[in-house]
Amino acid sequence: MRTGDTAVMSAHVRVAVVGAGFGGIAAARLLADGVDSLVVLERADAIGGVWRDNVYPGAACDVESNLYELAAAPNGDWSRRFAPQPEIQAYLERTADTLGVTPHLRLGTTVEQAAWDADALHWRIETDREPWSADVLVAAPGGLAEPRVPDLPGLGTFEGETMHTSRWRDDVALDGKRVGVVGTGASAAQVVPAVQRVARELVLFQRTA
Repeated sequence: MRTGDTAVMSAHVRVAVVGAGFGGIAAARLLADGVDSLVVLERADAIGGVWRDNVYPGAACDVESNLYELAAAPNGDWSRRFAPQPEIQAYLERTADTLGVTPHLRLGTTVEQAAWDADALHWRIETDREPWSADVLVAAPGGLAEPRVPDLPGLGTFEGETMHTSRWRDDVALDGKRVGVVGTGASAAQVVPAVQRVARELVLFQRTA
């Protein structure tokens, strides 16, 4: 999904939404409430947020899918209770179309700063493409937008391959390799069973007992 060439928007909008993941698409549902002067600014080239970025083996929802979907866009076609990543990403893309958000997307647009103009009584938004102004600014960049890499001694000089689950590298073959996984959260609970099927050895590191 890329920005439609036919979308026409002025430099000033009633509402500007930063981020086109679940939160941004839900906020952009303002369209259905009569706010048609809207722009959704997304730095990536596709919508989806964490569901666009997290493509590691086994990636899936850790909340029951029918509770995770938007009330404005119910979905009765989940293949299982905890839907896999491709299904959730496809759902978000359909939902953006269904709710009329797609024409208002500005993909590949990074918000560099935003400041309230007390004289003009609106927000001034600077991006790496063009400036915008808006009466209302909705920040929905996502709490997991940036991967957190632990400051492990020796990580910078480690000669093997490294990756974060949210920046999975398909160019790295894990077959027959000795693999270390740091962390035991939801992502690890999903990726470890998938990786251990092909790895020669898998070691899981957990900080707390």
